[in-house]
Amino acid sequence: MGLLIISEKENAARRIANILSRGSSKRTTIHRVPVHRYTDDRGEDVAVVGLRGHILNVDYPKKYNNWFSIAPSRLVDIDPIKVSEAPNIVDAIRDLSREADAVIIATDYDREGELIGVEALNVVLEENGEVSVKRSHFSALTPQEVNEAFTNLVEVDHNLASAGEARQTIDLVWGAVLTRFLSMASSQVGSDFLSVGRVQTPTLALMVDREIAIEVFVPVPYWEIWADCTHEDEAFRAHHKTKRFNEKVDGDAVMAKVREAKEGTVTKMKRTTRKEKPPAPFNTTSFLAQASSLKMGAARAMDIAEDLYTNGYISYPRTDNTVYPPSLDLRGLLEHLRETPFKEEAERLLAQKEITASRGKTQTTDHPPIHPAAAATEKQLKGEKWTVYEMIVRRFMATVAWHAHIETRKAELDIAGEPFRAEGTHYLDRGWRDFYPYFRDIEKYLPDLQEGEVFGIKGIEMLDLETKPPARFSQGKLIQEMDRLGLGTKSTRHTIIQKLYARNYIQGSSLQPTATGRAVISALENHAKTITEPEMTATLEADMTRIAEGETTMQAIVDESKKMLTEIMKALDAQRTEIGNEIKIALRVQNTVGSCPACDDGVIVAMRSRRNKRFAGCINYP
Repeated sequence: MGLLIISEKENAARRIANILSRGSSKRTTIHRVPVHRYTDDRGEDVAVVGLRGHILNVDYPKKYNNWFSIAPSRLVDIDPIKVSEAPNIVDAIRDLSREADAVIIATDYDREGELIGVEALNVVLEENGEVSVKRSHFSALTPQEVNEAFTNLVEVDHNLASAGEARQTIDLVWGAVLTRFLSMASSQVGSDFLSVGRVQTPTLALMVDREIAIEVFVPVPYWEIWADCTHEDEAFRAHHKTKRFNEKVDGDAVMAKVREAKEGTVTKMKRTTRKEKPPAPFNTTSFLAQASSLKMGAARAMDIAEDLYTNGYISYPRTDNTVYPPSLDLRGLLEHLRETPFKEEAERLLAQKEITASRGKTQTTDHPPIHPAAAATEKQLKGEKWTVYEMIVRRFMATVAWHAHIETRKAELDIAGEPFRAEGTHYLDRGWRDFYPYFRDIEKYLPDLQEGEVFGIKGIEMLDLETKPPARFSQGKLIQEMDRLGLGTKSTRHTIIQKLYARNYIQGSSLQPTATGRAVISALENHAKTITEPEMTATLEADMTRIAEGETTMQAIVDESKKMLTEIMKALDAQRTEIGNEIKIALRVQNTVGSCPACDDGVIVAMRSRRNKRFAGCINYP
């Protein structure tokens, strides 16, 4: 065999082999791992193998698996080791390496993908140090992109891989040390352990702080006065010029004057037109936020997007970019969409003299914004897959559509000597909004009033209202806030939310923190606030970018993070008893079922037996 191609997943390997071989590849197996083989135009034998994400991971040596064998703070100075995550895939790569003259790494082109590729490459080089090594970069698994990528090969980016490895190591050390400390201090070991993480904990703190803000919120009363009006049998509403009355007596004084009014006069009418530009192209954050508005969880949306990508329907879904590169054939993509249920919309867009795309604020060179890569129908993609594909198609169409043109009407009115106002918004040309129905429509009708005209009044009311507390985060809003604060990356934010659900730290679609989640954050904010704040994590994320750009080394950043953690652990160790007691009390309140009927001062709480079975028992029972 001459060439070994290594992709990130099996379905990507299958598609790459099918494209490069023009459909002639054959599936074989080595160590129960699928390998796709074909002979290229030069007569070389080619094998394409897919990984399963990371085939190696970092962990502490097995002798430290027993949490009680070493103090958590001492783990900071223990060097992690590489552990095989998929021994059969490692064995398959070793066998294939012996036959190879050249290797092409074809994993996803981002920090994590580069590390996954380098992990596999190191296995290859251990077995066969003579192979030549190249890297392919592509942003969609389409014939054009894949063929271009394998024609224009580049070098492996070891700095980018080192940034990924730094993140992996730092997350292990911080997570293991802090999780063990908090769990042991509060006697929550075993399956009930309390998880702490570098990104996870400040993210949880955002939700806990929001929940506290909701609980302490004191509503403030206010009043609004609205008139139901008519003009030539057309209804509209007008509000008093004082939009909000903070004192009821002021509202009552106005109502005393206008309550019996049957007509009013238009004192001024202003009409303006403006353009509403199309939305920016999708990056990962805006894609997940939009999916959240459709009641789809972030992790589920990313799973579907990943599946659509590996099957060639959309571009790579993990990107910060919101600017299409000049090389992207916008007209060609619209031509593809003529073969979909969006044919009519595509032809309207193709009829434009010039196709110009909107631009977002972030421009990167690794991957383009998320866009459709191939035509699909509802028969090919069913259920949620079609929902996500349609959303991506419609976002793309909106970004290459023309501006919406809006007329705004503002009327100043006189009712019994009191000033009122009415506003209306009307689309003269809906533009991009015809292609993208996911945003709230701002159309609000107001008749074409003229200055000096008299209009009728059907009734006037004063609404008794009060201010509202801040809303809980949706998954989409939380991901946007994490992005703003530099918490996590485009590839990890949705998994952080999933982990918080799994640890029973949050619940419900509105991301409400549980008593356990609140207990963890309360204890840490009282004794080691740095862990709960985004600044430290955002700084480390920026440091990893510096590694990727060659401005510093992985070891320097890992050492720096360990020093930071050592200082935190000094403070925590000094307050271990207080921290443990705080959490125990909070958890006892959460787990309390009721008073014990068999004794005077006991309470029934949820417990676990030695066999890890949950049961309810009295705290006084021996």
